[in-house]
Amino acid sequence: MTHLAWPDLSYDAWKDTYATLHMWAQIVGKIRLARMPWLNHTWHVTLYPNASGLTTGRMPYGNEAFEIDFDFIAHELNIRTSRGDQGVIQLVPMSVAEFYGSVMEALKAFHMPVSIYRKPAEVVNQLPFDEDDVHRSYDAEYATRFWRIVCSSANVFDRFRARYYGKASPVHFFWGSCDLAVTRFSGRVAPPHAGGVPNLPDRVTRDAYSHEVSSAGFWPGGALAPYPLFYSYAYPEPRGFANAEVQPWSARYESALHEFILPYDDMRRTSEPEQTLLAFLQSTYAAAAELGAWDRASLEVPPEVLRAVDAG
Repeated sequence: MTHLAWPDLSYDAWKDTYATLHMWAQIVGKIRLARMPWLNHTWHVTLYPNASGLTTGRMPYGNEAFEIDFDFIAHELNIRTSRGDQGVIQLVPMSVAEFYGSVMEALKAFHMPVSIYRKPAEVVNQLPFDEDDVHRSYDAEYATRFWRIVCSSANVFDRFRARYYGKASPVHFFWGSCDLAVTRFSGRVAPPHAGGVPNLPDRVTRDAYSHEVSSAGFWPGGALAPYPLFYSYAYPEPRGFANAEVQPWSARYESALHEFILPYDDMRRTSEPEQTLLAFLQSTYAAAAELGAWDRASLEVPPEVLRAVDAG
């Protein structure tokens, strides 16, 4: 089943679809941002993996509620309300402007209009969504492959998250950076973050990193690394972190990103991809926690408890 759970995702082959899908996800994510109450570390804005794609989950609208789901199996965007309204937008090649218009018209038809800031976040491109006729690619096969990787990664991230008693984030999808992430916290306040993320207010970044973290995730790639990868970093980065020994052998510290990376292709080609990924998550966290002097004894679930749970 490895070829189904961990399919090939050549960056060059799908980068145009990726760029378009990133903007589509930002539109849906900004709708969630507009409707949800604030939650620490901006966790109120994220999307969540579900059985066929990514979902906003329930969003309040007065006394009613609605949700929006990307379905990367049927290739549809589904909008549902608590009144029983249902709308479907087919995911086919179309511009970001067309997608934006279709979503906003559907919400208006359900008497649930939502106004969002129309420029993308965390990217250099600042073309407003309703003017973006540049990004218009959608290769259904590669969209499904991307989803399969997100789904498989989420399964492993869930197992990794379950090993921790301390504060930990949900396994969630950040549409600004287009990555699936899970974060552990030491419980200690961190020094103020320097900020500087493109087109993201520094106050948002500083709230996200208000406390010490060890964070890991899956990223489809970008200009600094044009290939899909898993990453793991610590904030603040403890002394010696870049030189820590981590697993597997193909993982390395990437100074341009300030994080450990495990190229996706290196992981998926191993005999046990899930165990390889879990080893990467655990070893990079352990390096951050040890070098950062975290109280590991009180924060981590004891091995004997995990063995008992696994045994049923």
